Amino acid sequence: MLAKDMLEFRKHLEAQGILFCYSGYMTEDILLGIGNALKKKMDIQDLDAKKKRAIFSIFVEQMQNVIRYSAEREMHKETTELSYGLLTVGEARGKVYVTCCNVVNAADAERLKITLSRVKGLDKDGLKALWKETLKGDTPEFSKGAGVGFIDIARLATGGIDYDFAPLEDGLLFFTIKAYI
Repeated sequence: MLAKDMLEFRKHLEAQGILFCYSGYMTEDILLGIGNALKKKMDIQDLDAKKKRAIFSIFVEQMQNVIRYSAEREMHKETTELSYGLLTVGEARGKVYVTCCNVVNAADAERLKITLSRVKGLDKDGLKALWKETLKGDTPEFSKGAGVGFIDIARLATGGIDYDFAPLEDGLLFFTIKAYI
């Protein structure tokens, strides 16, 4: 039964066009390891350099979002944090996509909806202007970076972005963002 269940899981991934899938705790070390595997896969596929850079940059930005902001995390001796998330890289309709998922608090979800709705509605020039404006402004109080992550993802996602939230218990939501390149 074990092999059959895992084979069905693999077939489901393949049916979705998923070339790479990771579900578990994410750290900078995991990001580095997965990043190296992703680079090798892109080299084997002989993708052009611009597309490889976009895919890799989106992958890094999405993984860092999970590492920094996932509400599903564990602490060890108040110094080591492990954040749980899910990442897939795949192909569908001639586009490569990078999808990342993690649990967020309801308050964070509202902020994310506003930010992503704004970013998704902008064209290339609008994204560039928002990126510059954001860099010149103060770092948002909730941000652990410059606050341009989703803008960068949208700028690199030549096929656009999608996002969604699924309700969980205790005021938590399952957040998913998918960028098409």
